[in-house]
Amino acid sequence: MLQRIWTVIQKEFVQTFRDRRTLLLQLSMPVILLLLMGYGMDMNVNHIPLVVADQSRDSASQAYVSALESSGYFDVVAYVSDETEVVQAIDEGRAQAGVVISHDFMAQVDRGDAQVLVLVDGSDLVVSQSAYNMATIIAEAHATEVLMEDVARAGLLDDSQSLLPLEALVRILYNPNMEALWFVVPGVCAMILQTQSVALTAAAVVREREMGTIEQILVTPIRPLELMLGKIAPNILIAMANLLTILVLGVWVFGVPFQGSFWLFLWLAFMYVFSGLGLGILISTISQNQKQVEQMIMVVMLLGIILSGFMFPRDKMDVLIRLVGNLFPLTYFIPIARGIISKGIGIEFLWGQLVAMCIYGFVIMVAATRAFRQGLE
Repeated sequence: MLQRIWTVIQKEFVQTFRDRRTLLLQLSMPVILLLLMGYGMDMNVNHIPLVVADQSRDSASQAYVSALESSGYFDVVAYVSDETEVVQAIDEGRAQAGVVISHDFMAQVDRGDAQVLVLVDGSDLVVSQSAYNMATIIAEAHATEVLMEDVARAGLLDDSQSLLPLEALVRILYNPNMEALWFVVPGVCAMILQTQSVALTAAAVVREREMGTIEQILVTPIRPLELMLGKIAPNILIAMANLLTILVLGVWVFGVPFQGSFWLFLWLAFMYVFSGLGLGILISTISQNQKQVEQMIMVVMLLGIILSGFMFPRDKMDVLIRLVGNLFPLTYFIPIARGIISKGIGIEFLWGQLVAMCIYGFVIMVAATRAFRQGLE
């Protein structure tokens, strides 16, 4: 058995190194993707262009606008006269948010019932959420500051007292500075590995079928499972080499701290790559030509990225959608990557994902073997 598998491995290695351009592309593509995502993806939205319709033009309105600017989340790009011109500026793309302040703003502040109208461009989800949240927080903080100043001027509060009965002390674990790359890189590592592992083997059996060499393989004593394992082996080395490259770039280039055990991560990544390669073999065995393989890879990658928790939290999804997400190894490895790289947790917290990946790898290889046998009948 081992001799037959080794023969297939040798054949795959010869084919892999014979096509050096493809091999170079396979090794360089993860680097290019990580660099693009690392430098191109920024989840910290700030300096949002803001137009202001200040109809009051007094010290109270100027203080509020200054609070918006000093936060760093908004940049005033223009002053206009009314709400219509604010909407027009947003429609023209000159701003993504606007503030309308009424004529009697200072009098409203003195009465304690002041209101401002904040208009946000909802066509961009990320920017609109950030603008909405920060505008609300800044307004509440500014209102508290104004209230404290009024109370202090009235002599109702000395320096040793506080008007606020509660103060929340928030400490961010594992990413205290809220660095976006520290969150993105572990997930990107997992996503790129799945993309590579599935794509590396997805065309393996189809290539043999289209080249007419599958019949030559079938006349040998090799069994379907042995053929699958032999085709996977060279691609495991390529995928693990890509993993090490991604980690080096993430840690040394982007400065993402690796908190956990490297050897534990490497072992679990091997199980993950094996599962992804098995999924690629299954796609290859049920496809009839290269075009079908490319289309199925595209669907698998898209669904995997959306349903695995890479982009959206899985606990907010419906039960049926979460079950569909379980069909992709990326779902099990993202908690592992983020847990080991970002949190530094050990195997005692990752048993569920480990067992799931082992079961997944076994089931996917059995399914690929059976599909291959059925395709021969």
